[in-house]
Amino acid sequence: MHMNKEFEKRLNLLEITYRQLIAKPNEISDIGNGVFDRYKNPVLTAAHTPLFWRYDLNPVTNPNLAERFGINAVFNAGAIKLNGKYLMVARVEGVDRKSFFAVAESPNGISNFTFWEYPVDLPETNEPDINVYDMRLTAHEDGWIYGLFCTERRDPNAPAHDQSMAVAACGIARTKDLVNWERLPDLITKSPQQRNVVLHPEFVDGKYALYTRPQDGFINAGKGGGIGFGFSNTMENARIDHETIIDNKNYHTVYEAKNGQGPTPIKTEKGWLHLAHGVRNTAAGLRYVLYMFMTDLHNLTKVLHKPAGYFLAPEGEERIGDVSNVVFCNGWIKDEDGKVYIYYASSDTRMHVATSTVDKLIDYVINTPVDGLRSASSVNTVYQIIDGNKDALSLKSLV
Repeated sequence: MHMNKEFEKRLNLLEITYRQLIAKPNEISDIGNGVFDRYKNPVLTAAHTPLFWRYDLNPVTNPNLAERFGINAVFNAGAIKLNGKYLMVARVEGVDRKSFFAVAESPNGISNFTFWEYPVDLPETNEPDINVYDMRLTAHEDGWIYGLFCTERRDPNAPAHDQSMAVAACGIARTKDLVNWERLPDLITKSPQQRNVVLHPEFVDGKYALYTRPQDGFINAGKGGGIGFGFSNTMENARIDHETIIDNKNYHTVYEAKNGQGPTPIKTEKGWLHLAHGVRNTAAGLRYVLYMFMTDLHNLTKVLHKPAGYFLAPEGEERIGDVSNVVFCNGWIKDEDGKVYIYYASSDTRMHVATSTVDKLIDYVINTPVDGLRSASSVNTVYQIIDGNKDALSLKSLV
């Protein structure tokens, strides 16, 4: 196979650029807020996808070395640690708007993420998916790793002139190695649409527990919304007959339009740590942020603590992208030493990492003031902090 000089020169430049990107180190970006640390560089972008996905590397069939399969974005990744590797199952979106899943691994969780050779070969059900995205990974005590994701199909009741109406449901697949996947039937609930479904990692009274987000329409939650909770006897034909809302929408908050569970909750000695996304409407469109809460170890529907406002919001270049002013998280990893890697996407375009610890997150959730839901309550909170600091400074002067 003979390469012309221009082809060879361009291929060499592409390979050098790709290797430099993959090898780029990452470091903490600033002094942080005492709860988590952001990192300077995104950990996954469209440019991280392998050249041999995007380019036909045969100079005979592609003499100009043109990109044949364009990648638009890499975002909204589930995460898990497996065999000593930090793994993300990322949503990879082509320029054709279709998303698929692909696994990227890192030796340290903050840099050098490299995609596996092939994307996930996800089986379909009898009703083929038009689009799949936003997989949550749960290592369940039954021995399987479950991937719950959104499967989207065109609304059969949509008029011919409207090609945007869709029905969202929860797709389910399971694996032992993230290579071989078994597709199970989609989750059945009484909700017209279902998104952001997450499997709890432990059995509850012998049943599978799931966090849901019932909603009336594909985009708008309508009278639905809020983070729901329900049980299924099996995952092989998963069905939830009753959903209990454990964390609802609320007027004039960061989750007034809708909210949804992020990754699988983390178990701690104080309770289950939850990371969720909240949405509000603005003149510039929907704004997505992340917030946290904690539920009881034994009563999963009981919220013990919920700090006011957002935990993490888009900053700087994170605010710019395909769908601007958005952060979204559906994957985090708790390491053996208590360090927590939070993988979040910005503006439906790229993946980032922030790191914290279980102890810091517990302190944040338990000791951050709650939302008083009124301006006067916010002022009162600030007064309490000021007065507390005066007392602390007075004591310090006596030491």
